[in-house]
Amino acid sequence: MISRIDLRGSLPENLRDVLPRAELDVEAALEKVRPLCEDVRHRGLAAVRELTARFDGVELESTRVPAEAIAGAAAGLGPAVRAALEESIRRARLVHRDQRRTDVTTQVVPGGTVTERWVPVDRVGLYVPGGRAVYPSSVVMNVVPAQEAGVPSLAVTSPPQAEFGGLPHPTILAACALLGVDEVYAVGGAQAVAMFAYGTEECAPVNMVTGPGNIWVAAAKRLLKGRIGIDSEAGPTEIAVLADDTADPAHVAADLISQAEHDVIAAAVLVTTSEKLAEAVEKELPGQVAATRHSERIAEALAGRQSGIVLVSGLEDGLRVVDAYAAEHLEIQTAGAREVAARVRNAGAVFVGPYSPVSLGDYLAGSNHVLPTGGCACHSSGLSVQTFLRGVHVVDYTREALAEAAAHVYALSEAEDLPAHGAAVRARFGGGTR
Repeated sequence: MISRIDLRGSLPENLRDVLPRAELDVEAALEKVRPLCEDVRHRGLAAVRELTARFDGVELESTRVPAEAIAGAAAGLGPAVRAALEESIRRARLVHRDQRRTDVTTQVVPGGTVTERWVPVDRVGLYVPGGRAVYPSSVVMNVVPAQEAGVPSLAVTSPPQAEFGGLPHPTILAACALLGVDEVYAVGGAQAVAMFAYGTEECAPVNMVTGPGNIWVAAAKRLLKGRIGIDSEAGPTEIAVLADDTADPAHVAADLISQAEHDVIAAAVLVTTSEKLAEAVEKELPGQVAATRHSERIAEALAGRQSGIVLVSGLEDGLRVVDAYAAEHLEIQTAGAREVAARVRNAGAVFVGPYSPVSLGDYLAGSNHVLPTGGCACHSSGLSVQTFLRGVHVVDYTREALAEAAAHVYALSEAEDLPAHGAAVRARFGGGTR
């Protein structure tokens, strides 16, 4: 059901290349989404409606979800799901509120200061997937950090569902209502990203687009990056578990399955020092998979090249492997899990010990679940308040402070063969200061 890679002995130099990973050809998808995005750029709403009919099988009169539909979805929300969403929102606000930045002023010299102001993005578009599953949790994870950052204008879009009259899933709409979001669109795929980037007759353009999506969404984000800011090009979800012989194989198997449930190309990787644990997990998987609702999807994901059990000689090698893999979600199920977790450098989020499963982070830990995939955690972070803030330096020098720096400006402008730079300073002193 799941393959093994034996790296006991010595680790290869090209460690990242030998680890399991899903193949995602965004470049190939790029050429397919380019004409779609150009169509939206030139024809606006008409193009979005035609593309939605083609790809989603839904004929839209308007892409904007009526306010009464959003309110109605909230009213029809079951009490258990409402309570869970409200608690998810509360916990996410606690964590993200503490991420707010404060302006800092530094006195560089007497009379010369630099202030770093943190300014929120003016308008953002938040993408919420709506394919095989419904993700109201992604509404929470996108909206809360944007709101806590102080973004003054935000819009949510999610693919239309034919069974719900061409609207996004009602649970997604209900989550928007609970968060106070009233600008919601029934648009998915590359055309949704293009709608946000270029604007239409119904939707004003945005400055940034965030949120996970399929390969077409990722390709459109790559294509339009520059016109809009993006958080990342989300790939298939992935979990890595670093475990030793203290781990419970039933827990490990259940956690691998939990992420494999997302998609047939979802990645589930166990890195372990214990062959005994590896064998026990292999024995656990078939029974647990058979008992799940989405057993065929999970089995295909676990059997794919993106999933596997990696055997290593010791914990040091295990840490090297998980840092090279740079997982979206990394669980540490070892002795001294907190100390081991503190040594991890590359992961979107780290889950410590047997009672911090990835599923908790997906919904209710308070952390954000929009995280870097495909090894990007070695250079990128998950969604946070910081995603929606821009640091702006404000330079404030007096005449005397500028005069003190003038000679150095002249010297560097000559060294770089940019004499007009020096001249711009000299002009403030009658051309005589050297």
